[in-house]
Amino acid sequence: MATVVGQDLDHDTDGVFRIARRVATDRVISTVDPQARHGHKTSARGFDGYKGHLAIDPDTEIVTATEVTAANAGDAEPAADLLADDLPGDTDDDCASGGDGDDANPGGGGEDVPDSTDDGDALAVYGDSAYGTGKLLAGLETAGAHIFTKVQPPTAPGGRFAKDRFTIDLDSGTVTCPNAVTVAIRPATTGGGTAVFGAACAACPLAMQCTGSAAGRTITISAYEAELARARTVQADPGWVADYRATRPKVERKIAHLMRRRHGGRRARVRGTTKVAADFSLLAAAVNLARLGALGLRRATGQGWQVVPA
Repeated sequence: MATVVGQDLDHDTDGVFRIARRVATDRVISTVDPQARHGHKTSARGFDGYKGHLAIDPDTEIVTATEVTAANAGDAEPAADLLADDLPGDTDDDCASGGDGDDANPGGGGEDVPDSTDDGDALAVYGDSAYGTGKLLAGLETAGAHIFTKVQPPTAPGGRFAKDRFTIDLDSGTVTCPNAVTVAIRPATTGGGTAVFGAACAACPLAMQCTGSAAGRTITISAYEAELARARTVQADPGWVADYRATRPKVERKIAHLMRRRHGGRRARVRGTTKVAADFSLLAAAVNLARLGALGLRRATGQGWQVVPA
């Protein structure tokens, strides 16, 4: 109780308590389930509790892995765990991964999901823009996976020049703006850096289309800028788009299946990450059993288990 109440209070030097004009980091929302968190499906639609993530084989629609995180965790955070059996080099088998349904308590949220499948030689991973993070892309590239994970196009407020209107040369460490002004990238200790155009914007005829800041335009360079740039280039290919659209709906359908009210996936039935994760895994196992029946899995005398389509 002290944690839940205290995180929303501040006190001054006189010891007077006031409502905090901020949101506490990793805010605890429940006195009975301190591991639950507040999450958002959209900016206007929130939910309290947990997120359920899953991996599937898109060919058979069998769930191959599940993870549960707090509701405020990023969608891409558990992706590496969902793909752990496939990314270390085990890319010869058909496999798929998808991530994210929702297992919320008491309300549901749910996000979009990544999913992967094998195209013959290497793992292929599919995911919407929630999974298009530089860190995940870098891991997939290192593993030699075929990446079908969307990356959000850069945007700028007020319809001004987006980041993709600037030429970023990582080899020379420079950024060139639409007015052909080139500045050096100031490296950051954690990787990436910033390119500050500053005074050059004051006399630029394109300034109004570029920035509303009196200090001029600043371009932030991600530590994974190269991976993000490659992903945006590849996803512009019509073949990439067709493959993505043919596969992604399968994992969305599976998530919707798990979230059906009769399956209980929309609401967590227990408390705490460990118990919710075990319950979500049990739900996935039950759904798999039903799916295997639909696929015609039968035990033939002397021949073991076989798929015998109806």
